[in-house]
Amino acid sequence: MQLDRRSFLAACAATALSSEVRAQSGAVLRPENFGAHGDGVTNDTAAFARLSEEVNRRGGGGIALSAGRTYLVGAQTKGDRDWAWEPSPILEFRGLPRDLTIIGNGARLRCAPALRFGAFERETGSAAHPPMPNTDRSLLASPYQAMILFEHCRGSVETRDVELDGQLQRLQIGGNYGDAGWQVPATGLLLIGNLGSERIDNVYSHHHGQDGAMIIGDPRKSARSRINRLVCRSNGRQGLSITGGRGYDFEDCEFSRTGRSSISSPPGGGVDIEAEGEPIRDVSFARCKFIDNAGAGMVADSGDSADVRFADCVFVGTTTWSAWPNKPGYRFSGCTFVGSVVHPFPSADPALACRFVDCRFTDDPKLSPTGKVFLGGGPIVNLAESDNVLFDRCRFDLVGEGVLPWSWKAIYRDCAMRQRSKAPAMTKGKYLGQTTVEGPVDLYGTMVVGTLIVNGKKIPAGPIGVAPW
Repeated sequence: MQLDRRSFLAACAATALSSEVRAQSGAVLRPENFGAHGDGVTNDTAAFARLSEEVNRRGGGGIALSAGRTYLVGAQTKGDRDWAWEPSPILEFRGLPRDLTIIGNGARLRCAPALRFGAFERETGSAAHPPMPNTDRSLLASPYQAMILFEHCRGSVETRDVELDGQLQRLQIGGNYGDAGWQVPATGLLLIGNLGSERIDNVYSHHHGQDGAMIIGDPRKSARSRINRLVCRSNGRQGLSITGGRGYDFEDCEFSRTGRSSISSPPGGGVDIEAEGEPIRDVSFARCKFIDNAGAGMVADSGDSADVRFADCVFVGTTTWSAWPNKPGYRFSGCTFVGSVVHPFPSADPALACRFVDCRFTDDPKLSPTGKVFLGGGPIVNLAESDNVLFDRCRFDLVGEGVLPWSWKAIYRDCAMRQRSKAPAMTKGKYLGQTTVEGPVDLYGTMVVGTLIVNGKKIPAGPIGVAPW
């Protein structure tokens, strides 16, 4: 997905007319009515705060930004004991009982340069570097909590056709805060505990100190939320964080280059699915890209998450894992993995174990934007425990130093597997259907149930070197 300012505006123009008509079904407010200039020079933070106050007073409505304009936002005041420099609100909507639609019309919200982000000495204004972990809030500075925030809204909320530019590369970067890196508020789009449906369409969120987008969902929400063409690039901590909730559908999105700008904070992933308190269930990603992140392209390794599905997605790991799906009920169909996958979830219950169906695994550098492919020591899929992890009709096409999966009790059905490396693969498991393997492979401990052909030779059915299992 190539997305520069020109292509972003072209995508906005394709939907602007229908969006404006929908917004005009109710009273439409514009930031210029509240004093905004949109000239990319004047700071419009206060105008957006006044606009937000009016929308909150009305309980919903419509907002339309002016086509193609740049609104400079982000402001700080000297704080009390909880902040060294406290961020001012921009677009913050809380507890709305009625629907709210924000039509961006290709406009950009851009963070004002030279604001502070990180830990700073209040007296001198210089960066503070106390020992880590650092949770001294009196040192904390942020340019904004979120550019757009929806919290505990009962009506549906919609945002479309807007660019959120955190301009991280032009901020004053202070010392670390939190457990590691810069765990400091500064996110493009923040959704917290909304009970109505959420619709995000054609939003480009990049260069934020924290995340491009964050979802802290409420499991009581019954309406589904649809996120379409959300592109999160070059953010400091994550492209997208999901810390709770259910019923989210992502389509044609991208989460790339996290940690590749001025700072990088752990986990540094494209998408981090990490339940914090509330569980995460019933999430889908279709035709999404997770490319060249400082951390894993997608990581799910802590908290209570399950039932997450990926269809026709692309994962590219250049300096670390392409994907880390260590939670139950994760499903991948028609996906491409460039670079090693680690910790697919195993289980004695096949219904809970990770599944890959019609997927491709490769180390081809031509498919990497940097020409680099992360192999994590060799195996293209590195399984510690591997009980019932399923590879169904998958292709393993290793043209460099990559090695076929390291596994013990994974299930391979109707797969095609080849490697160029001379290093022996430990691709052990249960072979169903008809699978072909080209390359050196150690099959001790394997169960051959179907047809297995290794380097042109058919392997007899039954266990290899161990008792049947």
